[in-house]
Amino acid sequence: MPKITHILFDCDNTLVLSEELAFEACAEVANSILAKNNLPDRYTGPQLLNDFVGMNFRGMMVALQKKFGITITDEEFEDLVKQEENQVIATLEKKAQPCVNCTPELEKLAAEGKYGLAVVSSSALRRVVASINKVDQAKFFPKDHVFSAATSLPKPTSKPDPAVYLHACKVLGKETSECVAVEDSKSGTLSAVRAGIPVIGYVGSYETKEKQDEMVGLLKETGAAVVMYDWTEFPDMLKAIEAL
Repeated sequence: MPKITHILFDCDNTLVLSEELAFEACAEVANSILAKNNLPDRYTGPQLLNDFVGMNFRGMMVALQKKFGITITDEEFEDLVKQEENQVIATLEKKAQPCVNCTPELEKLAAEGKYGLAVVSSSALRRVVASINKVDQAKFFPKDHVFSAATSLPKPTSKPDPAVYLHACKVLGKETSECVAVEDSKSGTLSAVRAGIPVIGYVGSYETKEKQDEMVGLLKETGAAVVMYDWTEFPDMLKAIEAL
């Protein structure tokens, strides 16, 4: 395969432990929608995370409408997106932490200077920037190399749509085969695979060993070339990809 020149990192629960915090805030907005439609169902953050992991809020709202047979007008939709974004960012700016052992690996990559580094996320750009700023990772990524499926594209979308990865590669001036993606979810992995980008899966953010083992199987089934439990495994995972 062609030489790998760029590494494209998902953000939520790959670089930054943000999914649970975000879904905690997001559940409040989702429940307000259900209440407004006189539905008795309510979500906790973990329940929402289980049902919609890897999706951004826009994708989640589309799925929620389908699941419960409700309709949200375009105007209401945009208001809800902004409300959710503000609540999530406020929570992340207080509580977000880096994924275990991730920052030291980014420091090594930056010092080596062999690869271009970029963030490719489903989440809104403001949220991604708030996350990487909070954990002091923004310094590893040029500002114009942080991409959002919700913000960076002419038409907002969400993983597993490959559009955000294809857009990132176009901006970077790279073929998809010259890049490798790091993803923790099925939808993220599928997004990169559909774009033609080899994937290193990461399961270290899942709480239990049982869930991690389950996700290893799911990510490989979805198309991840290799999967790591901990960021300390990253150099070997990258070598394995380059040897393909």
